[in-house]
Amino acid sequence: MNTQGLIAGCGLWLLATGAAAAAGDVGRFESAPWGFSTASYYIEGDDGVVLIDAQFLPSAAEKAVAVAEQKTGKRVTHAIVLHANPDKFNGTKVLQDRGIRVLTSTQVAAAIPAVHTKRKRWFAKRYAPDYPAETPAPAVFGPDTRTLEVHGLSLRLHVLGRGTSEAHVVVEHDGHVFVGDLVAAGSHSWLELGDLGAWRARLDEIEALGPRTVHPGRGPSGPAPDLFEAQRAYLDRVEREVKAARAAGLARAAGIERVRAALVAAYPAHRFGAFLRVGLPAVWDHTGR
Repeated sequence: MNTQGLIAGCGLWLLATGAAAAAGDVGRFESAPWGFSTASYYIEGDDGVVLIDAQFLPSAAEKAVAVAEQKTGKRVTHAIVLHANPDKFNGTKVLQDRGIRVLTSTQVAAAIPAVHTKRKRWFAKRYAPDYPAETPAPAVFGPDTRTLEVHGLSLRLHVLGRGTSEAHVVVEHDGHVFVGDLVAAGSHSWLELGDLGAWRARLDEIEALGPRTVHPGRGPSGPAPDLFEAQRAYLDRVEREVKAARAAGLARAAGIERVRAALVAAYPAHRFGAFLRVGLPAVWDHTGR
């Protein structure tokens, strides 16, 4: 596989339920809410398709492939895992079993085993048998940013540091960026690491690429300036609420609950408020360092 070259492609993105795709177009698949309404994207090349992210449930990963292949009339041959959260990597093996080459960075691959062990305790029984028993193991393309050339596409794979996860890959394609959970459109963010400063740094790095369109891990794709602005505003609001609760002298549990209630009230249309119960304790603790 040649991993060096120049960036090329076209500039349209399509919903999975929309018109048939053409070479260079970007299509979208969204899982059911049972699978956290997780988005995967597919990019059509001249003679094959690249899938972005492997879904939370293996069955959803298989559906994403079926949609991509039905819409394009071409086989999915490659998939890219953007970061080490289960809604990005859980479908790895079912894709590999179909002969799809699943790729990620050295850093993301290194983070997957610990995350899988932790999240398996949460989810395996609830989602059985539709949850991976073994640790997903994407192939590694390396530790540094590079270009993947396949099917006439040139996809820039940017290797970035911690944000919503310990490490990230952001895929750049002709003005499009695929950012995973670094942007959550219409949804509460996954704040598990609590490091909002690192998250903002990742957004700055991605915005410096000059993209036109952002494809988030959850929620609709949209214009880069709008989605970056909304994500920064959300992180700023979280930080302000945490600092205000700390300044008020509230104990940890009471302070976190006050912040959670304030965010739910501030964003009444946002989905997945349950994410806050995991993320806010981490933000509270990180802010107090």
